[in-house]
Amino acid sequence: MNLLTGEYNNTIDDKGRVSFPVKLRTAVNQNVLMVTKGLDTCLWLFTMEEFESFKNKLTGNASMMKKKNLQVVRHFVASAQPVEFDKNGRLTIPMSLREYAHLSKDCTILGVSSFMELWDTETYNDYQKENEESFREAAEEFNDICF
Repeated sequence: MNLLTGEYNNTIDDKGRVSFPVKLRTAVNQNVLMVTKGLDTCLWLFTMEEFESFKNKLTGNASMMKKKNLQVVRHFVASAQPVEFDKNGRLTIPMSLREYAHLSKDCTILGVSSFMELWDTETYNDYQKENEESFREAAEEFNDICF
């Protein structure tokens, strides 16, 4: 799989179908993606291999006897569902995940290296504004990165 990057604005129809940018579909080079709840009320989309790796790392470090560990595993793993691209390059997002992400009409798709995020555009814009000030602090935590 190629590096997934870019920010794309699109729409989601009444049936929950969203067209994916050709650049991302080409980079993914698969017909099925795993869609799950992400953080900050967006959805995360993985190739099947990337999701398996993510799930294994998550569950490998979790004790199902610890309440918070189980809560995190349930959030990411239990909500995950495979979705297939149709002949027009669209994914149909399941209703439960659309509701979680507040997806209505306008949506934003982000390529985030090895996975993608799907946001309601208004929610994403609000998130960007709310986190603008704390972004510098967050970036400073990557103190080992030098240009």
